[in-house]
Amino acid sequence: MRPRSFRRLVPLVAVLALAGCGSAASSGAATISDAWARPAAAGGMSAAYFTITNTSTTADALLSVSSPSAAMVQLHETSVDAAGVAAMHPVARVAVQAGGSVAFKPGSYHLMLMGLTSELSAGKTIQLDLVFEHAGKVVVQAEIRQG
Repeated sequence: MRPRSFRRLVPLVAVLALAGCGSAASSGAATISDAWARPAAAGGMSAAYFTITNTSTTADALLSVSSPSAAMVQLHETSVDAAGVAAMHPVARVAVQAGGSVAFKPGSYHLMLMGLTSELSAGKTIQLDLVFEHAGKVVVQAEIRQG
């Protein structure tokens, strides 16, 4: 029979291992899920996507993002004009209603990762440091994958 402390330790280690492997991160009321980025060469650009869920009763906003793997990260939105021409442009902030969520996905909100310091290879991860108006900083590991 194993010691009692060992039996308590096994579930804790399992939870910590799953937390490190998962694609969700949280800081208070801001939860980031399904974070991923496209593969790209060092020195190039990539795009990153995820979903923000605000479980608070107060509206919040994503103000900025940085990454140790990119010289610059910008919040972008893709829009389509009356002629059906799509264009992407930087935005200063992305509002998240109280109890709501915002999906960063192809053809919508997304992050532009510019000046990559190393290659983004499928199966690896990239750290994204998101800063919210109320929830503060949320650090997430985004999986590199084709999309």
